[in-house]
Amino acid sequence: MPEYVLGTDEQERIRLGLQHRLWAAHAHQAWERAGLRPGWRALDVGCGPGWASMDMAQIVGPTGAVFGVDESEQYVGWFNQGMRASGLPWASAVQGDVHQIAQTAGGHAPFDMGYVRWVLCFIRDPGSVVAQVAGLLRPGGRLVIQDYFNYESMTLAPRRAAFSRGIQAVAKSWRDRGGNPDVMGEMPALLGKAGWRVIHREVIQRVAHPHEQMWTWPTMFWKTFIPRLESSGYLTPRERQAFEQAWTEAADDPDSFIHLPPVYELIAEKP
Repeated sequence: MPEYVLGTDEQERIRLGLQHRLWAAHAHQAWERAGLRPGWRALDVGCGPGWASMDMAQIVGPTGAVFGVDESEQYVGWFNQGMRASGLPWASAVQGDVHQIAQTAGGHAPFDMGYVRWVLCFIRDPGSVVAQVAGLLRPGGRLVIQDYFNYESMTLAPRRAAFSRGIQAVAKSWRDRGGNPDVMGEMPALLGKAGWRVIHREVIQRVAHPHEQMWTWPTMFWKTFIPRLESSGYLTPRERQAFEQAWTEAADDPDSFIHLPPVYELIAEKP
């Protein structure tokens, strides 16, 4: 399996932890809409180091279970170590390709709920994944998806051409690896084809101003990913420098803000 596009080192683990904290309220609202409660069994598809799974494990309690699947051996190790240290032994994870999740998680099925956040935008065949998850859930089970559509609408205000060039490079790099930064535009049709019934959909649009908590989210992403774009040829050294300068100028301007990429939320039910 290729390495996760954003890496799996300690810096990325910390960034993912901040990301979950800043978006946790929306995750909890979605789980509540889906019915997550004590005693339920939840499947975390592309669980990473387990930040969301830890919250779900606290909700389902010892009469329930959380099972995670992630391609990174390091993330799975952090996941299982963290759950043990937190006294949540009913949450565990295994290494595996989400494209083969039916095989990887089949021995732990059936589940009451599946959760997939910021995973489908990076993979080559999201339709296959949601179809396999359908086979792992009980009748009436719910699937919660949170991911991007219209990703390249992310922009600084006032607009800065160097920043927009960087966003285009991010999106192209994902597409070239088989991902789709606009994957949620395809999901209603893919879910219907897989036998799901969409019962809830909405968009979460956020903006951030300098010195706010949410401003730190893209700042940490640029630190992780922009150097990768230069080293892989998606940005020239001059374009990288211009992007970073645009971000620095925006961060010093109290009147600027960033329009963040729209996160779309779908909840589907298995008949």
